[in-house]
Amino acid sequence: MPKIESVNKYELRLGMAGQDSRKAFFRKWHLPKLIPLSRFERLTRSRRWLLLSGMSLGFVLLLGVSHRLIAQFAQFESAAPSVPISAPSPIARVTSLSSSPSPRLAAPPAASPSPTAKRATTGKQQIEQAPEPTLTQEQQAAQQQAIAELEASIPTVDSLVEMKVAIEVNVSSATVGVSNEALLLDGDGNRLDTLSPGTSYTAQADGSSISFNGSALPSLIWIEPPVGSLFYLGDRPYRGRLLLAVENGRLWVVNVVSLRNYLYSVVASEVSANWNVEALKAQAVAARSYALTYYFEPVNTLYDLGDDEYFQVYSGTNREDDRIRQAVDATAGEFVSYRGEVVESLYAASDDIVKEAFQGQGMSQLGALGLAEQGYTYKQILANYYPNTSVGGIAQDF
Repeated sequence: MPKIESVNKYELRLGMAGQDSRKAFFRKWHLPKLIPLSRFERLTRSRRWLLLSGMSLGFVLLLGVSHRLIAQFAQFESAAPSVPISAPSPIARVTSLSSSPSPRLAAPPAASPSPTAKRATTGKQQIEQAPEPTLTQEQQAAQQQAIAELEASIPTVDSLVEMKVAIEVNVSSATVGVSNEALLLDGDGNRLDTLSPGTSYTAQADGSSISFNGSALPSLIWIEPPVGSLFYLGDRPYRGRLLLAVENGRLWVVNVVSLRNYLYSVVASEVSANWNVEALKAQAVAARSYALTYYFEPVNTLYDLGDDEYFQVYSGTNREDDRIRQAVDATAGEFVSYRGEVVESLYAASDDIVKEAFQGQGMSQLGALGLAEQGYTYKQILANYYPNTSVGGIAQDF
């Protein structure tokens, strides 16, 4: 299992640990502590920068990833910041954010002339390159789909991090299903049953246990679909695994999903896939940084954060899009950093909302789009809205 091995100036570095993550997770989970933050606490928290300190070097970063999968990852080296960074403040907090374009922004780069077609020459002989075959629209669409599927199958460093996202909280029952045959496990990973596709299963809180299609099961159960398959909550599809837990006669439904797949949904749910790619990249980095703050300081011991606008919107696979996936993967592992720590990168739709909700401390999504359309890069956009910060990255050690 990956763990945080060291925290350098601009990167979080991952190493290996041999602990059974699922058992460790359940040993540390105490049901009486499942008390979500109050709205007052959340509001207070949202109006400041959360700069995480004292990150535990032994914190387990991934639940259930095998050594075989981890061995496929190439080492991710964090790029040095390419935006100007002012001298850091003596206090461990970003205190001066602006929702208007910063004068520190350099002029956008001039467009480079398109390269002219060239012909290879050997002595006096000129060799014309053969024209590429023309594809029909259907063939082009199939080709693009095949490329997208290939790129999605190549793991990125975001795949090493698993988020625990509450998709139903404090409910009496939930209806679930699977796209392919899946395992039903107890909290220790023991097999309880096999779930079939096309069948709806009802989970209900029954005292201190779960009634699953009429069968009495423990208070903690997992639904484990095969790799690449989906599970359903109602009619909404999700990637990853599903955890059902009961406490005080109420049911919690938690999606355990890789940071990569989580961001595919969040970015697509927060902005339009048709936006300028630099705005999409800025949104991906901001959403990743925001998620990581809750990864290291979760709402409670059962889940890291919720799935609605109270946190950032997560809607399963319904809104995924190829352009969003490309923006997330192009910035894999990157987060907003201050002195090597993760910044809670608040953002909202417009400058007015950022000013009202966060006292001007955060990124305007529409403002980021405007800067991108003027030619600014995503790193310049982030530097504008999160002054005195840099872009850090997650790296993996073997």
